[in-house]
Amino acid sequence: MNTLVIVTGILLLSWNSPVAAKQFRTDCELVRALRQNGFPENQLRDWVCLVRAESGLKTHATNHNKNGSTDYGLFQINSKYWCGQGRTGGDCKIKCESLLNDDIADDSKCAKLIFKRHGFSAWYGWQSKCKGKALPNISNC
Repeated sequence: MNTLVIVTGILLLSWNSPVAAKQFRTDCELVRALRQNGFPENQLRDWVCLVRAESGLKTHATNHNKNGSTDYGLFQINSKYWCGQGRTGGDCKIKCESLLNDDIADDSKCAKLIFKRHGFSAWYGWQSKCKGKALPNISNC
């Protein structure tokens, strides 16, 4: 009986714990996550370059902009248009803070919406560090 109580307590504690942020260690680790979230194979090199440029492969990255908005998460999604600070909002209908954990499903969905509307040019990091430049080699991933 005591073992059951201890195991149940551990399960409840882990279930209620907040999800931690993640630092992808390699491009291939990121590629696996992008594939799991349905990114097209022919765009993966651009997405890896974009994520490197925007967040340094960190899901917890933030950047405060001169216009008062903030960019959040792996894809540096902007609070002015795409997410709500402290509330569900923006065109992606999500809380900006939800973009800072290691679950990139909501980040990916929003990034794909941004891409659908504006292409990679929506991200300044991609424009300056990826457009027309050598993209990461992910052939071994």
